[in-house]
Amino acid sequence: MRTFRIERGPRPVQDGAMKQRTVPTQFGDLTLTEEDGAITALNWTRVQHQDASDLLDEAAAQLTAYANGEREDFDLPLRIKGSDFQRDVCAAMAEIPFGYTVTYGDIAKQLGVPAQAVGQACGGNPIPIIIPCHRVMGAKGLTGFSGAGGVETKVALLRHEKAAGLLI
Repeated sequence: MRTFRIERGPRPVQDGAMKQRTVPTQFGDLTLTEEDGAITALNWTRVQHQDASDLLDEAAAQLTAYANGEREDFDLPLRIKGSDFQRDVCAAMAEIPFGYTVTYGDIAKQLGVPAQAVGQACGGNPIPIIIPCHRVMGAKGLTGFSGAGGVETKVALLRHEKAAGLLI
């Protein structure tokens, strides 16, 4: 079951506590960031101090299960910092099923905006993998990827999902 809860509207009152946890995967060390009860970022980094929280425990477990081929979706509260347009593009990407790809143009048609704007918003996705920007392709096939390792990481993620038939 794919459930994304991308928060919209005013942000909750913040307690100022940002928590981080690194999850080692075959795609690299992935650091999850939690702020005020929602995941707000996933980066290819390693943090020294590993914070504890129920949400980070659950997010790390889901990310590990995904990396191990035991999970195809995520069920986590997410908060996208950015414009309504950034949140709209992230919501559209979140709907792309495991193992499938769409083009920037497909999302552009859905939202009624230029494909180039969608590409820029995809590149600004603050929570890659969980919000699967790697599943978005150019009209002529494989395009860039803003995560560590660039296109090679995108290819690895698509192969992991068995969506890479079009790449081989």
